[in-house]
Amino acid sequence: MTLIQWLRSKCPQSTPAFARKSVRNLFAWWYRNDLNRLALLFYTDKWGAHWYTQHYDRYFRPMKSRRLNILEIGVGGYSSSTEGATSLRMWKAYFRKSKIVGIDLYDKSNLSEHRIEIRQCDQTDSEALTRLSTECGGFDIIIDDGSHRNEHVITTFQFLFPLLRPNGIYAVEDIQTAYWPTWGGGVGSPNSSMAFFRGLVDGLNHAEFPIAGYEPGLFDRHIVEMAFFHNLVIIQKGQNDERTNFPQLIEHELASLTKTT
Repeated sequence: MTLIQWLRSKCPQSTPAFARKSVRNLFAWWYRNDLNRLALLFYTDKWGAHWYTQHYDRYFRPMKSRRLNILEIGVGGYSSSTEGATSLRMWKAYFRKSKIVGIDLYDKSNLSEHRIEIRQCDQTDSEALTRLSTECGGFDIIIDDGSHRNEHVITTFQFLFPLLRPNGIYAVEDIQTAYWPTWGGGVGSPNSSMAFFRGLVDGLNHAEFPIAGYEPGLFDRHIVEMAFFHNLVIIQKGQNDERTNFPQLIEHELASLTKTT
């Protein structure tokens, strides 16, 4: 029996909250460097139902000792004011110097605690998100675990990614809804979130475009890495200002295109 299994057997959900919290916090310190086990400890579905924390650990481990501002969209527990915040507690245990902020369509503010702040906010409300980002001094990590509706995912990214701090990371979970018509997606749909993110990949190589006078957009200039996993997309922000190695070949391509038009 693992320590996690032992804890769950000795301290199930029916155990009084104060006792469960005390024991859990002790184990959280023990497992502070193991994000997969922290996910199990705090009953979040980011490991087990999904397999996200193995990827998060690879990207977040170099950052975990810093003082960060982390935003997670979607607190969990649906409309219940007493349920949710499991992943916020996991992030708090992993990022032991950071401020964790959660937003949800429903009021979950009573689940706030030391280093965890929860606000009621629609993930497509640009004015509210701007105020939140300004109040917090910007975010280093943004995780979209919100409505998962394709139009919401795209709108939220288009607004929040520019506000993400330099060298920050933006993650979108449960991208499977990109293939579900009732969620605004569909296999091959140009309106799906996957179609949107795939459309950003070419921008990594914007310096190679044989397009006269091409002006790279914000996503072209500031996305330096995109990683696609099962139901998960991770985007790294930075300065994508590398120039082409072969400007003469770009000129050749431009010339050939001119001749054929």
